[in-house]
This record gives sequence, structure tokens and C-alpha cells, in this order.
Amino acid sequence: MRFAAVLVCLLAGTAHAQSWPSKPIRFIVSFPPGGSADLIARSIAPKLSEKLGQQVVVENRPGAGGNIGVDAVAKSAPDGHTIGLAAAGAMSVNQSLYPTMPFDPQKDLAPISMLALIPFLLVAHPSQPPTLAEVLHGAMTKPIAYGHGGNGSAMHLSGELLKMMTNSPLIPVAYKGSGPVATDVLGGQVPLGIVDVPSALANVKAGKIRALAVTTKQRISAMPDVPTFEEAGVPGYESIGWFGAVAPASTPQEVLARLNREIGAALAIPDVRDKAIAAGCEPAANSPQEFAAFIRDEARKWGDVIQKAGVKIQ
Repeated sequence: MRFAAVLVCLLAGTAHAQSWPSKPIRFIVSFPPGGSADLIARSIAPKLSEKLGQQVVVENRPGAGGNIGVDAVAKSAPDGHTIGLAAAGAMSVNQSLYPTMPFDPQKDLAPISMLALIPFLLVAHPSQPPTLAEVLHGAMTKPIAYGHGGNGSAMHLSGELLKMMTNSPLIPVAYKGSGPVATDVLGGQVPLGIVDVPSALANVKAGKIRALAVTTKQRISAMPDVPTFEEAGVPGYESIGWFGAVAPASTPQEVLARLNREIGAALAIPDVRDKAIAAGCEPAANSPQEFAAFIRDEARKWGDVIQKAGVKIQ
């Protein structure tokens, strides 16, 4: 009887996968329209529509550090007709920042694939020393401030990780987003800033502000001359923003596997890759298992940083 029940379940799952998708697919993006995450979603949605034979409709559900949109995905029917774009905040950081969470990233969601990595830059006003090593050495005698995009943001945590790894007395200054940080570094109101690539790219290329290091382990396509933190003298340092595709838990494995294949193929299309790079992203696809392991590792890493640094959201 037990074998028969298992067989029925397997056959039902196979039948579902063969009939899927039977209606349009909602692609819930946990960010507002216009940003890099939204751009990636809208770039791959038409490609998925072509391959799957059903329209993939992008729906923006921003708010609460990504929690609102991701919660909507987690509470949707696990039939493969709702997927979501979830970022580092909702999947690996917010559980250590918020006193309560509306969903459990590990239990309530099924990873499909990474979509893109988002590098950050440590930028400096031209009046600052030309290398990271010199800036950190100077901070030992005179603490120096760095701007970031908001308490608990990936850019804030990147700075806290740098402080922990170098024992440098860096002073965090919170802003409402990366753009204002880059503007104040340009104007000399704050000497350093940790910003996303699009916020600083034009002024770095024009020589108006200096990029000291990129937070990824490899140099990035948009700024190949900027060294990594490891190359700049901080071995083992890595801090990346990222976002990926997820589905409600219990979504059939055959559906997740098909979505994974089609998303990977879409990200490999040259015009999709070019748009992503222009938006400051590094396209990156992987398997559901690899993505799940990455999310777990990120949660442990940033939970430790948040606890040790005493980071609080406001």
C-alpha cells in the first residue's frame, strides 16, 4: 500500500510537470520598477514566455527590505505558476535584522537559480590617499567616515565586514540609497563611500572620484581596472549583493528543473547579458542545489556580522 501511494504521488507529479504551465506565470519582483533587479526580470521574462509557451508577467511588490514581495511568493500555490525575484536581504540578511519574519527563507521557498551578482565599490574623494592600504593606515590614527545606503543594507554590512577584518576604526554614515552617497563623496561631504556600480561609474571614469576596490573576488566587467579587496590588501574579503529566482516550497522538482534550464539559457543571451552588465550586475546562473547552499552560507556569514557589529535597522 505504501509503495502504491508513493507511485501515485510520483505519477501525479510527472503529470503536473507535463501539463505545466497551463496559464500565465506571475514573476513577482520584490523591488520597484526601474532598478537593476527589475531590469533583469523584464529582460528574461519574454525569453521564458517564448520557451514555456505561456506569458510570464512581471509584478512589482516592493517594501520591507524585500520581505513583502518574497512573502507573496512564499504564500502562493506551489504549482509553478508563481515565481519570484528575491535578493540577499530577504533571503539571508533580514532574518538577523528583523525581530519577526513573515516567512522562513529556508523552509517556505524553493531556490531555482541565481540571476545576478551585484558588486559594490569602495570609492573615495580625490583628496584621499590613492590606495586602500594607505586609507586604512591613515584611519588608524584618525578615524574616517564612510557613507552607505542605509542601516542594514548590503553596503552597510560590507563596511562592517571591512572593519572587522582589518580592525579599522571606520565610522558608518547612513544615507537613503547609494546615489546620495556617491554625490556626497563627489562633493567632499564624506571622504569614503560604499556604493553600487551604476551610482559611481560615470564619475569614476571621469576621474572625479576614485574607486579603491571592488567587493567581489574577481574584477568586474564594467570596471576591469579596479582591484578586488584581496588584490588591494585584504585577503579573503568578499561582499556581494545578489538576487535570484525562487518559487514556493513544494513546487514540483520537474518544474524547478525546467525553470532553471530556461533561466540559465536566457541569461546567456548576449543582449540580456549586456543589459545586465550595463546596469551594474554580473549575470550568474547556477543549480537549485548550489543556490540553496549559497543562501545558507550567506545567512550564516551576515548573521555573524550583524551580531558582532550590533547592526540595527531604523
